[in-house]
Amino acid sequence: MNNFSFYNPVRLHFGKGQIEQLKQELPKFGRNILVVYGGGSIKKSGLYDEVMAILEELKMNVFEIGGVEPNPRVETARKGIEICKKESIDLILAVGGGSVIDCTKLIAAGAKIDEDAWNIVIKKVQVTDALPFGTILTLAATGSEMNSASVISNEQTKEKYGWGSPYVFPTFSILDPTYTFTVPKNHTVYGMVDIMSHVFEQYFHDATNTPVTDEMCEGVLRTVINTAPKLLEDLENYELRETILLAGTVGLNGFLSIGSRGDWATHNIEHSVSAVYDIPHGGGLAIIFPNWMKHNVSVNPERFAQLAVRVFHVNPDGKSAEQVALEGIDRLREFWNSIGAPSRLADYEIDGSQLEVLVEKSMVNGPFGRFKKLQAEDVRTILEMSL
Repeated sequence: MNNFSFYNPVRLHFGKGQIEQLKQELPKFGRNILVVYGGGSIKKSGLYDEVMAILEELKMNVFEIGGVEPNPRVETARKGIEICKKESIDLILAVGGGSVIDCTKLIAAGAKIDEDAWNIVIKKVQVTDALPFGTILTLAATGSEMNSASVISNEQTKEKYGWGSPYVFPTFSILDPTYTFTVPKNHTVYGMVDIMSHVFEQYFHDATNTPVTDEMCEGVLRTVINTAPKLLEDLENYELRETILLAGTVGLNGFLSIGSRGDWATHNIEHSVSAVYDIPHGGGLAIIFPNWMKHNVSVNPERFAQLAVRVFHVNPDGKSAEQVALEGIDRLREFWNSIGAPSRLADYEIDGSQLEVLVEKSMVNGPFGRFKKLQAEDVRTILEMSL
């Protein structure tokens, strides 16, 4: 286990009716509030009206920016930053999924600098302050409601990068499972793939002696696998939505990576793909992750075999560690296929014509990955396997 210092300041309000906590949280910061949301689903579900009624009751001065994209764009964040500066915003409220929250994080940080917000994403500017913000989560997926990470796309340059700062932890987050009832089946699937992928990224690390976090990761994975088929048959089941919602938060709030640092190479490759093709992030991960696993089995076959036995219930008797590992990877692919996740880039009508572009974008900061450092030829192979 590596030495570590752990910090997570987010106050989490979890459960039915917790939107009432806005009445205690918001007055702490001031009256000028910017509400950030996505494509309008919160208006159809009635959540928008609930939020606005509370803001009116609190006599807030409300400003809005809607239309945040599924792969949130710096162009949208710039509009929010302009509002924050012009209207002296005291607090931002993100109402939506991880994309809305990720965009809000950049707005919060960008409002405190004089330079362009993209310079934060590409790490030319270091974040030293940010506006406070809270979240009301509507999709179980990214864990953005309880972490300090964000992923932003630049449509003009076809780039997509992750960034983060301890200044962009949410101040509070409200998680009411009923707000995820209206998430359609395909996005529910993408969310669960994303949750599992976050756990995999943290599970494959280069630390030793991590039995506590191993068990935690494996427990989250088993829980998602056991819950997913039931949820997809009953999308408004409170207990099932509740389980997946908490799994998403635990999946990327730092608890699973205590004492280790995860790989994150698959996310880097997927970001290049969705930057160029604007496909759903969870869909891209479902395609690429099993291929990353197969490509890297030989790095530590015992690690993969442990996952195969403990999570996918592979019988190891009479098999080598690599055989067990490969069987586990096949079972992952079978599971994701069974819940409707894509398995090939061709499922999104993506061929190999932009392969070298994708490799180049993946390698923009040089070799990457902690479990195994990937070179350009590794990325090319993984993408070819994914076609």
